[in-house]
Amino acid sequence: MKISIIVPAFNEEKLIGATLRSVDAAREAFSTQGWSSELIVCDNNSTDRTAELACAAGATVVFEPVNQIARARNTGASAATGDWLIFVDADSHPSAALFAEVADRIAAGRCMAGGVTVRLDSDPFWYSVFTWFWNFISRWRRYLAGSFIFCEARAFREVGGFGEELFAAEELALSLKLRKLARENGREIVVLHRHPLVTSARKAHLYSMSEHLRFLLKPPFLGGRNLRNRDSCPVWYDGRR
Repeated sequence: MKISIIVPAFNEEKLIGATLRSVDAAREAFSTQGWSSELIVCDNNSTDRTAELACAAGATVVFEPVNQIARARNTGASAATGDWLIFVDADSHPSAALFAEVADRIAAGRCMAGGVTVRLDSDPFWYSVFTWFWNFISRWRRYLAGSFIFCEARAFREVGGFGEELFAAEELALSLKLRKLARENGREIVVLHRHPLVTSARKAHLYSMSEHLRFLLKPPFLGGRNLRNRDSCPVWYDGRR
């Protein structure tokens, strides 16, 4: 068994070093199973030292010139040689306990894909409320948070990966496609919760509550059309770091 860990990254020189150290320590859980693993960073047209730092950390670095999260994840996946793919955001810190639980689910054979609940590395109250609500919906509806998704590589490719027509919420679209495929094949999609993913709360500090609410309220009124336009998704693409 081989596991490919894919980290999409755009101008992440401040955080990617700590993320890759966490990933490198956590993947010892796969070695314990006798499995091999590889670490791939997709440099999504960064203008800082992201690629340099990733190389120094021992990652295989691939380049995606179009600044789009879905494309960066897909480009990383296209370079992967593993039987399973794990997507980890460049501002998140997976633990060895989380990777061990992922390994257990893979070894059991019934799981096709999964995600995990998230926990912020700091605690702005209003953002914590949003995170709690997301974790509830994620576990209930089996929506996979983009900050951490694990998926059988064959299934990922069968559903066409992340939808490159979307500039945000591409992980929700992928969740729906994987859920359908899992039902057809008698498999399951899981959302783990015993070992939450620690992820950065920086968006809560960089963007106001009103900015977040304006974005979240648009898709229902616009039929999701704003998700197909980069300029309508500033929380991901306006360059604040």
